[in-house]
Amino acid sequence: MEKLKKVLIVTYYWPPAGGPGVQRWLKFAKYLPEFGFEPVIYTPENPSYPLVDETLIEEVPENLKIVKTNIWEPYQIAEKFSKSNKKFKGGQFDVGKNQSFLSKLSIFIRGNFFIPDARKFWVKPSIEFLRQYLVENHIETIVTTGPPHSLHLIGLGLKKELPKLKWIADFRDPWTEISYYKHLKLTSASDKKHRHLEKSVFENADLTLATSYTDAENFRKNGAKAFCITNGFDKFESLGDGESESWTVGELENEKDKVSEAPNHSNTQTLEPKFTLSYVGVLEQLRNPENLWKALTELSEKHQDFAKDFELKFVGRVDDKILNDIESSVLRDNIRNLGYLAHNDSVNEMQNSDLLLITNFPNESSKGIIPGKLFEYLATGKKIISFGPKDADVETILNKTNAGKHFDYSDNMEIQDFIYSLYEDWKAGKCIQNSANINEFSRKELTRQLAELLTKLD
Repeated sequence: MEKLKKVLIVTYYWPPAGGPGVQRWLKFAKYLPEFGFEPVIYTPENPSYPLVDETLIEEVPENLKIVKTNIWEPYQIAEKFSKSNKKFKGGQFDVGKNQSFLSKLSIFIRGNFFIPDARKFWVKPSIEFLRQYLVENHIETIVTTGPPHSLHLIGLGLKKELPKLKWIADFRDPWTEISYYKHLKLTSASDKKHRHLEKSVFENADLTLATSYTDAENFRKNGAKAFCITNGFDKFESLGDGESESWTVGELENEKDKVSEAPNHSNTQTLEPKFTLSYVGVLEQLRNPENLWKALTELSEKHQDFAKDFELKFVGRVDDKILNDIESSVLRDNIRNLGYLAHNDSVNEMQNSDLLLITNFPNESSKGIIPGKLFEYLATGKKIISFGPKDADVETILNKTNAGKHFDYSDNMEIQDFIYSLYEDWKAGKCIQNSANINEFSRKELTRQLAELLTKLD
């Protein structure tokens, strides 16, 4: 049997970290050995994660080599300064009228004193450690994945000291083009430094990976050898009556053909069936679809049957200010807020829904962001409603898979028409699931693409 070629993956987010950031390389690490590569994970020993999900530890491959070193982060100090600073770990900010003086000051300090981010203190120790580790273990290829984008500076430093090293910089989100970048209150000098570091990464990495088609194109315009490998799904689990069944995509497609015309009402945890719209994940102010809440309010006021049958379910962490606004409306009796759940339980809640909500930043510069959970949404077969800029990559995928509809943040009546049409189908007992082929977004297929790129680097 041919010996597997080692590749070192430098990642901040790793189980027990929760949230979508951990999924991408956890799944790549699972499948890479099937394509001739042995992944080695390099990650912090003592990270400060915004979310923790202990169940994800069970998904780490048994024989996977994991190397850890200590990291120092200033978040404990920042959180003593202001409790709202906890949001910064996940890239969240108070905006507009919700910004207090302390919040503004904290954002200024975060943007100008911690460049590119607060994990910068792990860069130098990691370069010193890995320089020797790579040589001693005969590892010729590394991957750095960000955010946090400070991890790309580890790759940059190693590339300068070991010029023959092959380096892939994986951008799960853009750096200076991400929507919250303009909210960092940067001085011109700090902005210039961010952009200089980003350009250095683009120009020195042997390959830059983007998770969207638009980001890859933008990276190429800025000097990167960029290629798009989207996020994807591994499998989804059908959980019911205490049993757990794993479904492959092919099996899912076959099952959809067998769905009867009987009502498939989603919510098994209430006495009466509900037409359930669910948001799964973290929802912050910068991605708050206020026009959706307005549309749902107007639907509830116009249609008594909809108001009685409708449920708005949150699974994850919703900004308090968003939740307070919704709870102050006529929708207050329709809300079911489950808080953060383990990943498998979150998937179960996706399946126990009729319509799944995904949101993106409203700026045109964000049209290339494809949230990772979109692909898990696709795997459930449920219809999807999306919010973001026009002509977004998410819209391209939804149209391609016939999985749902995308709206911008100015739409209203079109939203009402879309939701009420699905509700009427639900009420009539019609199947409202998506039935398009989504195999190209499976984690295994995406890992095959990654392995091909790794092979071409030799």
